[in-house]
Amino acid sequence: MSLLDKEPVKRAEKFLKDFNQSLKVIVLKNSARTAQDAATALGCDVGAIIKSLLFKTEDSFILCLVAGDKRSSLNKLKKITNKKSVSMASPEEVKTQTGYIIGGVSPVGHVNKIEIIIDKSLKRFNDLFAAAGHPNCVFKINFINIQKITNGKIEDIIE
Repeated sequence: MSLLDKEPVKRAEKFLKDFNQSLKVIVLKNSARTAQDAATALGCDVGAIIKSLLFKTEDSFILCLVAGDKRSSLNKLKKITNKKSVSMASPEEVKTQTGYIIGGVSPVGHVNKIEIIIDKSLKRFNDLFAAAGHPNCVFKINFINIQKITNGKIEDIIE
């Protein structure tokens, strides 16, 4: 069975194709579980890797798309969302909310509707790469289209 046949990858791919037929899932030989792994496999700057990080608030979840060379700021997230409590979601919550496992969380094709915030530092790169439902699957996209496909809010959310 090819990785492209796995349900989470098919879900991400369908979302990509519905947005733009030219977007495709790239299957890597090695795992892209971390931003550094993905950058090494793709031969790109680690900052061009989009980390999809799920955060839990007192009453909802927020998916933050952050450059691979940056860290999310909980304090900035609290201010932007006007929430008192913001913390990393557990692996179980990530799977339940997005339908993806950690290391393969795509910015698109979630099983539940999730608010998305995109860090503006991703604008530095012409080409960005994000997970496509599995740690060995990614897709290439530009900043304008990642904002359009996710309908994400662009903010300064890094430390």
